[in-house]
Amino acid sequence: MPWLLLLTAGLLEIVWASAMKYSQGFTRVTPTAIMLVAMIASFWLLAMAMRQLPLGTAYMVWTGIGAVGSFIVGVVFLAEPVTALRLAAAGMIVAGIVTMKLAS
Repeated sequence: MPWLLLLTAGLLEIVWASAMKYSQGFTRVTPTAIMLVAMIASFWLLAMAMRQLPLGTAYMVWTGIGAVGSFIVGVVFLAEPVTALRLAAAGMIVAGIVTMKLAS
């Protein structure tokens, strides 16, 4: 169950980071509201997952999901560039998450 909470928290991190981008510096109300709700829910679920998971593991997985997921959102929806180095960086983050999970 803590891994499901952590996965959901990570997905919500993608939501709030994306909503922050769409808020245009907090000048648009709806994306700003979505960001705040998703951020609170993401932090709460992370805290619940940390009741049973080690701090380092939980935080690394949470930030990794958010970082890679936000990278994907940027590429797919915002036409951000896809380069070999950016893909390699995302791949290393995923490798780190998998390694941390295996070590837990």
